[in-house]
Amino acid sequence: MLWTDVNEIAIELYEKHPDVNPRYILFTDLHNLVLSLEGFNDDPAKSNERILESIQMNWIEEID
Repeated sequence: MLWTDVNEIAIELYEKHPDVNPRYILFTDLHNLVLSLEGFNDDPAKSNERILESIQMNWIEEID
């Protein structure tokens, strides 16, 4: 997975962290959760606020 795979990342986070409410997650924590996903192999420095916000919004949609 790459940072651009925001929907796939959101689905993985939803499945792996059902106890986390993405509405209240800090971007630093979200960044670390993404890096810990199995299959994620992009450069950690390539993320930015826009990408993390998109992941967060997709994750929220998965819950709803």
